Amino acid sequence: MKTLVNRLIVVICLLSLIPSVGFSAQARTEKTSLTATSMVSVNSATAEQLQALSGIGEVTARRIIDYRAANGPFDQVEDLLDVKGIGPGTLDRIREHISVN
Repeated sequence: MKTLVNRLIVVICLLSLIPSVGFSAQARTEKTSLTATSMVSVNSATAEQLQALSGIGEVTARRIIDYRAANGPFDQVEDLLDVKGIGPGTLDRIREHISVN
């Protein structure tokens, strides 16, 4: 009987974790979607904000920040083409979500 009670307690504990995992994943998805649909200033954005853009990963975000630190602010969004890893296709995908303001 004691073994059965212990197993029930374990099952209940595991089941109680499932909704929170689902909610957490949903919250992350919503946060990413909201960030990706808002404007991101490439002159002041953090690495996390840049990574919310389609096609911009951790390495490219770091390159944007490093380029900005070495060369000053971007004058126009096309200046991102000077950053290694950003080509015309990537720029076209993110153009409507970025600004230099």
